[in-house]
Amino acid sequence: MTSVATPAVSASPLTDRISLADIARAHDVRFLLATFVDMTGKPCAKLVPVEAADELEAGAMGFAGYAAGLIGQKPQDADLIAVPDLASFTPVPFIKEGLAIIHCDPHVNGQPWPYAPRVILKNTLARLADQGMQAKIGAEVEYFLVNRNDDGTLSTADARDDSPRPCYDARGVTRMYDHLTSISEAMNGLGWGNYANDHEDAAGQFEQNFNYADALTTADRVVTLRYILNILAEQRGMTATFMPKPFTDRTGTGLHFHLSLWSGAEALFPGDDSGDEGGADDGGRGLGLSGLAYSFIAGILEHAPALQAFLAPTVNSYKRSGATTSSSGATWSPRKASFGGNDRTHMIRVPDNKRIELRSGDGSANPYLAIATAIAAGLDGVEKAADPGLPSGPGESKPDAHLLPATLLHAVEALRRDPVILASLSGDAEIGRYYADAKEEEFLSWHNQVSDWEIRTYLTSI
Repeated sequence: MTSVATPAVSASPLTDRISLADIARAHDVRFLLATFVDMTGKPCAKLVPVEAADELEAGAMGFAGYAAGLIGQKPQDADLIAVPDLASFTPVPFIKEGLAIIHCDPHVNGQPWPYAPRVILKNTLARLADQGMQAKIGAEVEYFLVNRNDDGTLSTADARDDSPRPCYDARGVTRMYDHLTSISEAMNGLGWGNYANDHEDAAGQFEQNFNYADALTTADRVVTLRYILNILAEQRGMTATFMPKPFTDRTGTGLHFHLSLWSGAEALFPGDDSGDEGGADDGGRGLGLSGLAYSFIAGILEHAPALQAFLAPTVNSYKRSGATTSSSGATWSPRKASFGGNDRTHMIRVPDNKRIELRSGDGSANPYLAIATAIAAGLDGVEKAADPGLPSGPGESKPDAHLLPATLLHAVEALRRDPVILASLSGDAEIGRYYADAKEEEFLSWHNQVSDWEIRTYLTSI
């Protein structure tokens, strides 16, 4: 899946196949980070010497799943076995010479573990494939570069980056030249096709873009890029954070997805101009999409409140989506489930007739779960031939459009009420309930902490 300038790799004469060890040695890799993420998106890994690559490939690397994080295991459960996906092999010599990442699918007792996010996405893509379709996804990864002060507060890593409206500022980009170019060169060295690196809307915020790919590859790349950003920023004395809202007065961090469906080499979202069923402009909508694309949009809009439990999965997420303004004058975060043309105020933006942009996700989203549930919602719309109606105008939404949840607890309640999304994780509603329970506990853990705001507001108010 990861495009790498690959040296010639010869099959082992003993097995007549190319092994993980063969691939690693061809890239001068001495150690492998055998990696998977839990449901929160935390990267979990074991550092495996190339001499043990055969054992890793044979399924001999076990993890105590309960210790790894939110992944559906109890302390007494059998090990998670990391089964590497050889197509995801990604050398990262710019992190450490001789190091590579390989993404793994956790298994238990010889079967893919249905709670594992990468397995969940693969199960969704298999369901899509059963209907003769594939998904291609692009992702916009935003992040802040910050320093943690002695008193625990955060400050922008570039002290000169303090404008209330710094978006696209050439000077800010230039001051972070070494960091941004090191990330760009890393992505391009891996064949990802980095095409833009810019200062985003808030002081200290950046975005670095790469080409779209199939859904699993893009999710793997988001996880890998977050790791690369974290480590390279740390090496320069900074912290790269994907926290949705690290500063009260600044724009938050999004994770926007560009989605399209295909059947082999045929793009399924562009409509035709014939006016036939499924053709473009059906109902005078004017966006050039096919009937299938409109139904896919309708499915996402219908399930939008429940989807936010995955697209905006933290307490902090709702400080971003609930903001009414920022120092720049805009939040860039939708508050209702609307769709329209090339307008960034909508939950679903249609920049052209080849794709849609899902804009309600934030930097804390687990890409595997976010993509899987969005596809499940859209596919439900396709299966029901749902109609989203007319698109909303610039900055507008329909009176009956779903309001997006106000807090993580509201999102959890919406998830529990939505049988389609609740059962979208490996087709098992029990997994959805497990996730919902964990997120409710996360909300209540935060709610039980006494904040500075409460002290200021209530200490002498009565």
